[in-house]
Amino acid sequence: MAGTNRGAHAPGEKFGLSAALTTPFARDMSIDTGRMLAHAKDLLEGSCASVTLFGTTGEGASLCERERIAVLDAFAAAHVDSTRLLAGISATAVEQAAEQASAALEAGVQTLLVPPPFYFKDLSDEGLFAWYAGLFERIGRHGPRVLLYHIPQVTAVALPLAVVQRLKQGYGEIVLGVKDSGGHWPTTESFLGESDLTILVGDERHLARAVRLGGAGAISGMANVFPRELAALVETGQDNDRLSRLVDSLVKLPIIPAIKSLVGLRRRDENWNRVRPPLASVAAADCAMLDRLMRDFEQTRAV
Repeated sequence: MAGTNRGAHAPGEKFGLSAALTTPFARDMSIDTGRMLAHAKDLLEGSCASVTLFGTTGEGASLCERERIAVLDAFAAAHVDSTRLLAGISATAVEQAAEQASAALEAGVQTLLVPPPFYFKDLSDEGLFAWYAGLFERIGRHGPRVLLYHIPQVTAVALPLAVVQRLKQGYGEIVLGVKDSGGHWPTTESFLGESDLTILVGDERHLARAVRLGGAGAISGMANVFPRELAALVETGQDNDRLSRLVDSLVKLPIIPAIKSLVGLRRRDENWNRVRPPLASVAAADCAMLDRLMRDFEQTRAV
């Protein structure tokens, strides 16, 4: 896998599909890097242009710096092309965010997914700008590309368009674009109006529509399970009603444990069902429901 550059991208270019990689845990709740690598390689050898480590779906907020470095080391030792990796940052202290970012950049990762600091609420635009500016000034020497991460239903901190514009104006090439996982179409549309930014969509139900309006692709949790279908949305901009209905059903459950359960069903490996506290694994009845959803989806795909 080394030597390719499929993961490279710049504003205005097609980003493609990145799987927001799930993080498997062993019985002692340590990261199971063997399973993680096998899953990542399958995705990269299939329909995914890249995989994103330590994101929301990957339970990045539950992983410490030591574990992050160990995962990066394992991917390097397995000769996974670092240009096809992205790394999520999860920190409220700007110094901690810089440490996480620097570890990934020094491992050869080029693109970072950075949500706003999420502990304090009702933040001013000035405060948000200053936090990101402090991060960029600490890591700028590495030449990073940063996707600003709008996911207010998780962080309870929105990423205003005015802040995005100001960061782009002030830090140029560092700011690659925005990953919008808010699921609010008018906000997505406002981001799509910025021609100098790469705009990615997290809500798979909005993906095709966004692509038709210039969206560059997606970082998607569902790509762990249905990469071919998601890649087709990115490539063609054509809606997939079957997939949208499946997502409608999934979001009725805690989504991260549900996706991990689906990965386990797809890979025939129940070890994928483990999540770290404060998350809880999908209940047995819900696992059975997910199995039915998976089977129904596969049968309709085969028709």
